[in-house]
Amino acid sequence: MKFLEFSDIKPSKVEALKIRVEKLNIPLDEIEEKFIKGSGKGGQKINKTSNAVMLKYPPLKIIIKCQKERKRSLNRFLALRELVDRIEMKISPETSSKLKTIEKLKKKKSNKKNKASKKHGNKQ
Repeated sequence: MKFLEFSDIKPSKVEALKIRVEKLNIPLDEIEEKFIKGSGKGGQKINKTSNAVMLKYPPLKIIIKCQKERKRSLNRFLALRELVDRIEMKISPETSSKLKTIEKLKKKKSNKKNKASKKHGNKQ
C-alpha cells in the first residue's frame, strides 16, 4: 500500500494520516489489502465492481472492511484511517480513551439511524 494512490482525498488529510502511521511505526508492507465486491444500496455499480476494501494487519489480528463510499480510493483511505485508529487503541492507552469515546458516539449514531430506518420501513 502506498500513500501516492489517494488522489481523491485532500493532501492535508493524507499527510495527517501519514504522520500518524510514521508515529506508530506501522510498516505499510505488512498491511494486506484486498478489494471485494460491494453490496447494499447503490444499484448495479456497487454490486458489479470491487470497490469495497478489506485491510488485514496480521501482527495484531485486526481486520477492517470498508464500503462507505462508491469510490475505491476513498474507501481505501477510510479503511486505512480506521485501521490506524484501531492500532492506536491497542498500542497507546493514553489516546485509547479518546478513541473509545469516538467509537461509542459512532455506534450510538449508527443505532439511531438503524432505528429511524426500521421505523420508517414499518410505516410503509
